[in-house]
Amino acid sequence: MKTVIKSILLILVLSISYLQLNATNKKNQNMPLKTNESTFLESESKYNFTETVEKLTAEIEKNTWKLSVVHDLQETLKKNGSEVLPIKVFALCHPKYSSKILSRDEERIVSTLMPCRISVYEKSNGKTYISRMNTGSLAKTFGGIIEEVMTASSKDVEIIIGNLIITD
Repeated sequence: MKTVIKSILLILVLSISYLQLNATNKKNQNMPLKTNESTFLESESKYNFTETVEKLTAEIEKNTWKLSVVHDLQETLKKNGSEVLPIKVFALCHPKYSSKILSRDEERIVSTLMPCRISVYEKSNGKTYISRMNTGSLAKTFGGIIEEVMTASSKDVEIIIGNLIITD
């Protein structure tokens, strides 16, 4: 029963976030997409795109996380006839966190949120940004082991990017 409730809460939170993003964007297609700040976090990098990618890769390894894959969305889209500014999505995992969720049948449903993702992209202003889902905030909707794991992994991700971003 708890798994069903958690699943419904996850679907509800993600659906509301999507609807908010979609409704905002549809109001005026020429306006930039407005995100729900509690769902996504975006920080300006201290470095250019290439340096940010290199430094992020090093920080992931330094903090003993595993880099599953880096999706080069600019290259993928270029192969399909579309030109976009540089963007790479890092999929990273830490076995100490993922095993706590994936070893329990009732918690495996949240595997759709795994592995953690960090995006590095350049905007038309020439600056580089790092974005990620605010899993620390999302974790509160679950409770239990899922909240524990998501909160801890969220803190680790912030440590990983901490030296790369401009803080106020």
